[in-house]
Amino acid sequence: QVQLVESGGGLIQAGDSLRLSCAASGRTFSLYAMGWFRQTPGKEREFVARITWIVGTPLFADSVKGRFTISRDYAKNTVTLQMNSLKPEDTAVYYCAATTKNYDITHFANYAYWGQGTQVTVSS
Repeated sequence: QVQLVESGGGLIQAGDSLRLSCAASGRTFSLYAMGWFRQTPGKEREFVARITWIVGTPLFADSVKGRFTISRDYAKNTVTLQMNSLKPEDTAVYYCAATTKNYDITHFANYAYWGQGTQVTVSS
């Protein structure tokens, strides 16, 4: 089992930056990747970014490419999502997730472990 705890959400203005952090505990040695997803009411959970746990290879959704970065601290078992140039359409609940699978890891169904979610609201 892996436990995930997010922090860093909040209310900010369009164009501002925000950093989300996720602390992992438990069997982190078994992980292949950690990622961030977001969800708005009535919509399916959407892939934002992921990073492979050992090598640290990132991947981003087209909607955030060039604005968001993802990093991980392997020694501290943390993953950080740095969000820059935020837009109102980035408003959502953001979830940290972790997976032991090494395929199709942009789909939420392939992540077994989830944090509780943190609200990000971007006002125009």
